[in-house]
Amino acid sequence: MVVFEANHSKKLGLPGYSSHQYSLTVRAELNDLNQVDAESKRLYSVLQSSVDREIQQTGFLPGNNGNGHRPSEERWSCSEKQRDLILKIVDESKLDKGEIEKLSQDRFGKSVKGLNKLEASGLIEELIERTGGNGQQGGGRYSRAGAR
Repeated sequence: MVVFEANHSKKLGLPGYSSHQYSLTVRAELNDLNQVDAESKRLYSVLQSSVDREIQQTGFLPGNNGNGHRPSEERWSCSEKQRDLILKIVDESKLDKGEIEKLSQDRFGKSVKGLNKLEASGLIEELIERTGGNGQQGGGRYSRAGAR
């Protein structure tokens, strides 16, 4: 029997000269050395997605950066209208923000805040389909016209 241990860690810089780190370690027992390669790939994938999902929760941020200025709000790459519509759909439909982040990572390989205008439009379409708010037809709740 072989004890196999895998670890994945990530550290992110935050506003106000702050940072946070998250690390996850898993142990597995293998009966066959031929399983090492497959188990390594599987564990790395699980650990990476778990760490990426959890590290998005930044928690407390310092009130200022030492010179009296508050850290600026994290910037979004899409338009303000798209940002506002995404937040409105998530809030009004009581969607799990972690699930929306996972959807964004799965579809575009980046966080919701990192989506460009075209990618944000794709996410908005998906959210509208999931929530039944079809926007331009049949009296839907959300208007997509100004969100692009």
